[in-house]
Amino acid sequence: MRGSALGNQRSTRQRRELLTLFQTCDDFVSARSLHAAAEAAGIMIGLTTVYRTLRILEADGGADVIRDLNGERLYRPRPDGRHQHYVVCRECGLSRAVEAEQVERWARSVAATTGFTGIDHVVELTGVCGDCGRKE
Repeated sequence: MRGSALGNQRSTRQRRELLTLFQTCDDFVSARSLHAAAEAAGIMIGLTTVYRTLRILEADGGADVIRDLNGERLYRPRPDGRHQHYVVCRECGLSRAVEAEQVERWARSVAATTGFTGIDHVVELTGVCGDCGRKE
């Protein structure tokens, strides 16, 4: 999350510790796995608070979100606050950021030609990474 903005939510010690833990994530994580990691690190925080905090991060631009094959939302910190697109391995979940300026230009063009503002978009690319492909 950029800065310490938590929307209308209180900035508690547990939330601050959760945010610090989240920022160390190198890959996408579910709310449940982040909650388990928090508990393992001694951060006593409710699962509902983890979900709420991740949703705030998403809305604030502090996290990218994808859905896994089961539809569960997975979160990854945005280190520079810029929206990213990823290709994600369907087998192991490995993700890599990809250049998608064409998509961003297209979204801006749609906004300009339709008169809409606040346009959001989701582009999800999945495949099988090289390591998983060699296992087949």
